[in-house]
Amino acid sequence: MNHSLILPKTIMLLGSGELGKEFAIAAQRLGNFVIAVDRYESAPAMQVADCAEVISMLDANDLQRIVEKHKPDYIVPEIEAIRTEKLLELEQQGINVIPTAKATNYTMNRDRIRELAHGELGIRTPKYTYANTAQELVRSAQDIGFPNVVKPVMSSSGKGQSIVHHPEAVEAAWNYAMEGSRGESNRVIVEEFISFEVEITLLAVKQWNAPTLFCPPIGHRQERGDYQESWQPARISGEQIDEAIAIAKKITDVLGGAGIFGVEFFMTKDEVIFSELSPRPHDTGMVTLISQNLNEFELHLRAILGLPIPKIEQLAPAASAVILARDYADTIAFEGLSAALSMSDVDIRLFGKPVSRPLRRMGVALAKGKTIEEAREKANRAAHKVKIVK
Repeated sequence: MNHSLILPKTIMLLGSGELGKEFAIAAQRLGNFVIAVDRYESAPAMQVADCAEVISMLDANDLQRIVEKHKPDYIVPEIEAIRTEKLLELEQQGINVIPTAKATNYTMNRDRIRELAHGELGIRTPKYTYANTAQELVRSAQDIGFPNVVKPVMSSSGKGQSIVHHPEAVEAAWNYAMEGSRGESNRVIVEEFISFEVEITLLAVKQWNAPTLFCPPIGHRQERGDYQESWQPARISGEQIDEAIAIAKKITDVLGGAGIFGVEFFMTKDEVIFSELSPRPHDTGMVTLISQNLNEFELHLRAILGLPIPKIEQLAPAASAVILARDYADTIAFEGLSAALSMSDVDIRLFGKPVSRPLRRMGVALAKGKTIEEAREKANRAAHKVKIVK
């Protein structure tokens, strides 16, 4: 607990999407000064931040320039496409990079976090290999076997990820991975397809000088590698929760620092298998906006600032369901909000993204229920009522 903390602090967000927007709101509720940074104007977090910068976060000189201009107390990455080597330099210059520059460097690249988890810590992951060219991918896919999953080593929100069922589909998987890759890497990871019962996210709240805390596990469903709905709590056994907590603690202890980590697992009948890790609030964790006394963004902020977290309490079974765009549009309007919000224990978040494209996440419906099934049904029904109109 930080008894000597004096606010406000200056916080620089690298990436200003919907997760950054909710974090900026949490930060400003405690009076902090937020600089929202992204590669395009009017990004969601910029709409609520104190000021904004539009740069390529892959440009080390641009990063140095805005850090010198604003002199932030904390740099808080929200996306993968950042020149992480520059973050290591900035940390050496005395700036707090959240959770640490080392952690962002590891986790911005799927190959590094996989090597840490499996190679160094001996944690069970899906079997995997890498490919740097389309020809290598053909061989790697054969080695892993079919079906398999192909992902860029550097991407977010499932971009570029596909399930490959037969050899004829490998070339298309390579092309799709290259389209979805962020940064300069042409490398893909090929991993065995896990036949799981449920995928979960375990939110681990790492504190500077207090024990790591864990939120109740969140179940989620993905399509095209991107989350479509999540619910809390996930129905898994106490033994599975204990095993997931032990694995999450093992990895986050090595990565260090403070803040929230979204640790993803495949749950099979017999195994708890580590999948991925994000060193920041997780999209599936948007359910905590309605499910918990402190949502994941407030927890992230408190952990960063060293503020106390007396308890994390789930208020009721809850769910989230995404509101997706169907078309390209550069002016955005919505209908159906009255119908969605006429349902009890339902809330809507519209992200304020300035343009839409097919399957882009534009908002999320949140719901509580007496059971997980009721909450999921309400969240999905509410999400389907909200439509983007031209």
